[in-house]
Amino acid sequence: MSAAAREWVALPSPTLARAGHGSAPCQGVYHRPAGAAPKTAFIASHYNVDFSEHYLAEPLAERGHGFLGWNTRYRGNEAYFLLEHAVVDIGVGVRWLREVAGVDTIVIIGNSGGGSLMGAYQSQATEPNLHPARDMSLPDAALSLSPADLYVSLNAHPGRPDVLTSWLDPSVTDEADPMSVDPALDMFDERHGPPYAPEFVVQYRAAQIARNERFTTWAIDELDRLASHGAWDRLFNVHRVWADLRFTDLTLDPSDRLAGCYVGDPRKANYGPLGIGRTNTLRSWLSMWSLRESQCVGAPHLGRIEVPSIVIQSMADRGVYPSDAHALHEALASKDKSLEFLPGEHYFEDAGRPEVADLITSWTDNRRG
Repeated sequence: MSAAAREWVALPSPTLARAGHGSAPCQGVYHRPAGAAPKTAFIASHYNVDFSEHYLAEPLAERGHGFLGWNTRYRGNEAYFLLEHAVVDIGVGVRWLREVAGVDTIVIIGNSGGGSLMGAYQSQATEPNLHPARDMSLPDAALSLSPADLYVSLNAHPGRPDVLTSWLDPSVTDEADPMSVDPALDMFDERHGPPYAPEFVVQYRAAQIARNERFTTWAIDELDRLASHGAWDRLFNVHRVWADLRFTDLTLDPSDRLAGCYVGDPRKANYGPLGIGRTNTLRSWLSMWSLRESQCVGAPHLGRIEVPSIVIQSMADRGVYPSDAHALHEALASKDKSLEFLPGEHYFEDAGRPEVADLITSWTDNRRG
């Protein structure tokens, strides 16, 4: 294996110039074998998390490939997310790989929450299908994206509205009061479990969907109310977002995972300040989190992806489950697709990274042009 070299890349977007203080909206780090210009490269982005130094960047570069850990304008700025501008920013990175880095074969890695984002990019680049955020227009740059040649789904959530809804606490009775609880829907009330009775699971899941729908209805109505006052948008908070029954009941969607969520004790996390979707604008809710309106969902986009694809899932992941991997694999339109399960947690923190890097390298080398 060769050592990895790193190159900082910062570029303007067709829909957002450099900021007045100088920073570019699209930023990342290109990893490659030292002294080489690889003809195959990976690109990975996320809705919110900084992927510039992704855990697979150096291992894949050491195995002879390029890796662009790429951030859109929404890195650390999730509250203002709009999908159509995120895919435009990803397109900037793809073009840089082809036109500047000299790459012939580009491989998308859709990792974690970035799975549905990168799926949306490849879908839009293959066959434009996105509609703009409410009361906005679709930028021209979103209609001329360059598709990747291969697609890797890695411990990917099925979609932003799907994962948030499965984690929403449906026992919240007052959205202005983080401590409000309906005991009949409280997963942390030991009278319900774990393990949870099938009828409680059905009731709980329905109530989670209903909570998502209430936010969507309110957001649409609130946009209309604001417009009547000449205002464009506003911020709001979503409380208690660590309440998936699978965090504590290991009989649901069985795997090798331990009880808990990504930040430890789910009850403590649920009543704390951290978590996905905690702060939003009305439009970002509709663009990213709404079951009714969001296009940040995996299956419809994967149904337009026909390039060779692989779905990789770790068996001890506490937030992405075997059923998710099977659903993503089933949704892919590619005739050349495979599904692989590996030991490890969400980011393969437990020394599993060489194995997943080897798998991705072998699969890619067997399919590049």
